[in-house]
Amino acid sequence: MQTTAVPPKPQKRKSYRRHQSLEDRVFDAVNYTLLVLLMIVTLYPFVNTIAISLNQASDTVRGGIHLWPREFTWNNYIYVFRDAAVLHSTMISALRTILGTVLTVFCSAMVAYTISRPEYVLRKFVTIAFIMTMYFDGGLIPNFLLIRELGMIGTFWVYVIPGLVGVFNLIIIRSAIDGLPESILESARIDGAGEFTNFVYIVLPLCVPVLATVALFTAVYQWNSWFDVFLFNSSYPEWSTLQYELQKILQNSNSSMSAKSAIDAFANADNQLANAVTPVAVRATMTIVASVPIILVYPFLQKYFVKGMMVGGVKG
Repeated sequence: MQTTAVPPKPQKRKSYRRHQSLEDRVFDAVNYTLLVLLMIVTLYPFVNTIAISLNQASDTVRGGIHLWPREFTWNNYIYVFRDAAVLHSTMISALRTILGTVLTVFCSAMVAYTISRPEYVLRKFVTIAFIMTMYFDGGLIPNFLLIRELGMIGTFWVYVIPGLVGVFNLIIIRSAIDGLPESILESARIDGAGEFTNFVYIVLPLCVPVLATVALFTAVYQWNSWFDVFLFNSSYPEWSTLQYELQKILQNSNSSMSAKSAIDAFANADNQLANAVTPVAVRATMTIVASVPIILVYPFLQKYFVKGMMVGGVKG
């Protein structure tokens, strides 16, 4: 009689989970607690600013606003955006940020690629000349005179051209390009590709993380900058930016309304919107208005940020 072999019972998988010791559990508990506290400390000022910007200004003067507005209102945002100049300056800021970021990244990458080529005999001299500008500056008045002689005062290009090539951005991009395999570029040259073709179709796609990092730095600078508007275009309202307009609104609110006068204005039951704000409320509203665009853009570039900084910092 033929017997059928009974298959062996499958053995239970061994658990590869290492049992944590008491010291590891204590370390994890302390670590998570510190991270939670750090998150609270980081988020609380921003949430508190949002609550103040959405709270009635007269009630904000009393204090005690923490995470939620006590008397909800849109008056602070209406006060900031009621002027048509603010809407126009917002478009100028957006155009400046987009155009300035694209041109700055492209031009900085071109210069970085040029000085990274070993066959370029002046690459060391040019690199040193760029680095020297990080330590020595002509000063405010010589810069103003230079911009005036170039005929850029009262124009949009004063926001873009002076900062087309940033030395810090140049160093980061060049470090990333130096880390690329030279064999890829040599193969493209053998196939008949020129230097510009190599730059556009090979170098730029391989340096996307670094370029995204530089683009984030540049976009934040372009969006937040207002001092250059004050220096060069303060007499040309058609080229005013959002940050400069918000700065003027804050100065006007500080000079025209103190906390006590705000309370008196509300006590008189004046319905005019100009009397429905205080410097504290305007400051909080301006902070949110200026921060939201960058906060919306950052998540799309976050995945490139750490990798770009690591790649750009491998070689000096």
